[in-house]
Amino acid sequence: MKKNWIINNTVSKSEIESFISKVKTDRITAKLLLQRNLKEKDQVFDFFKPDLNKLHDPFLMKDMENAVNRLIKAYKNNEKVMLYGDYDVDGTTSVALLFRNLFDHIDLTYYIPDRFKEGYGISNVGIDYAKRNNIDLIISLDCGIKSKDEISYAKDQNIDFIVCDHHDVDDYPPKCIILNPKQKDCKYPFEGLSGCGVGFKFLEAFYKKMEWNNKKLFIDLELVAISIGADMVPIVDENRILAFHGLLKLNTLPSPPIKSLIQVSNKTFPLDIQDVVFAIAPKINAVGRLRNGTFAVDFLTSKNQNEINSILQDIQKDNNERKELDQNVLNDAINKIANNKKFSSLNCTILYDQNWHKGVLGIVASRLIEKYYQPTIILNEENGILSGSARSIEGINIHDAITSCSEMLLQFGGHANAAGVKFKKENFESFVEHIDRYIKKQMNNKPFIPSLNINSEINFNDIFKSNENRSKTPRFKEIIDHFEPTGQKNLKPLFMSKNLFSVGTKVLQNKHLKMELVQQGSDIKLEAIAFNMIEKEHLVAAGLSFSAVYTIETNSFRNKKTIQLMIKDLK
Repeated sequence: MKKNWIINNTVSKSEIESFISKVKTDRITAKLLLQRNLKEKDQVFDFFKPDLNKLHDPFLMKDMENAVNRLIKAYKNNEKVMLYGDYDVDGTTSVALLFRNLFDHIDLTYYIPDRFKEGYGISNVGIDYAKRNNIDLIISLDCGIKSKDEISYAKDQNIDFIVCDHHDVDDYPPKCIILNPKQKDCKYPFEGLSGCGVGFKFLEAFYKKMEWNNKKLFIDLELVAISIGADMVPIVDENRILAFHGLLKLNTLPSPPIKSLIQVSNKTFPLDIQDVVFAIAPKINAVGRLRNGTFAVDFLTSKNQNEINSILQDIQKDNNERKELDQNVLNDAINKIANNKKFSSLNCTILYDQNWHKGVLGIVASRLIEKYYQPTIILNEENGILSGSARSIEGINIHDAITSCSEMLLQFGGHANAAGVKFKKENFESFVEHIDRYIKKQMNNKPFIPSLNINSEINFNDIFKSNENRSKTPRFKEIIDHFEPTGQKNLKPLFMSKNLFSVGTKVLQNKHLKMELVQQGSDIKLEAIAFNMIEKEHLVAAGLSFSAVYTIETNSFRNKKTIQLMIKDLK
């Protein structure tokens, strides 16, 4: 797939010189920091040393005082409280976080809806369960902001509601307390919290009002870090502090369930946020995708190693089945696209099939974007109802696109990059036409071409200085590592180098390129890996000069660490 290479030239030479006079560093690092709008010495210090004391006051969030007072009432009156969470990683970690920290103090239970029978969000089935169990207060986590009818139904059953959510807000459920940094008139300084992050702020405020020691709460930041990685929220501001310290906990003293997950993931310490995204989160998610997220919460809250081991076996089984299912659905979707010429004229990919498993539709949508690079909605059909997941590309807010045709929908919700939707099959053609027209207007006839936003052009001599021992990690890489955790809005530094030559190329699994690279004018040799770039093998033939865009990684093999370039594109 063709990609646009865009070098970030927003920082001037004079700005770099001025910055270096205040912060003693090299020009490339100065440029990287200035690109993140870090202009003063204290800002740089806070960036490289994320401090829990710099977290925002939770009581700045709208309705926080009311939420805390309602929970204190439940605590003092020995009321029964039910945590109601979404079935994805953000939802299950949210429930686990509150359960771990409230179970010893409050009469507490939890409920995760069945993805297949109840769907996303609050359901009347869940409310009925609460009524049968004499629940006085429901705290919804990572869901609830769109559940107006269901919350009204709960109120009719004399059940109070606190909604802890972070999804985009269009309208508000009546008769309940809402914690959501995105809601109107909320003066909380940061909108980007995960659902688990909102739950954490609720706990933080509750502990503060109760004057309890919050040490236990901060021990459980591993769950918040996992939610931040899995839900792809911006890793800036408060999220970066929470992710940093959550990863620190995860790498030094993980809870027994998380430690067991790490062990079966064959990951070596220290783990970074990418390990969370690709190795830890999918296993937790698999349970909610194929059966019920309750098992994930059971696992995350267990203190019994035998129980942990037993559930972990099921988690691994579910994850392996999930991989097979999503590959089968992906292959089927690709065949549908190949055999239907109309897709070539559309600005989006929207498909459905009654045989596609609901639990893997979001994954398949993401994989199709990797292949075709356009907004994608993948749906399951059951009894004349289509429901599924939407994923998008840079520049297209898929939640806004879906909202624009809300009159034909039964249910929808989500974010700019990911959403869920449900509507009658009879509206499929109208839905496709509407979404396609909306996206075409947004793109203004621009082609769908992914961009690589390059932070800086560098030479190999910038990575290894002339006086450095090349068998050890160079100082430049150590500095780059301090940009972690990276992710949305704080992307891993991306570099470009010209005049490169491969002095040894191997093809791995008939699709990956493993190379040893040198650069004209330098005697430094660096290992590189280019995943799924077999079609570009001709560019790296012996004696040919080429350019590459890459991140700088550490490759650990048999207790030996070496620098490895992770190639993103070749020209």
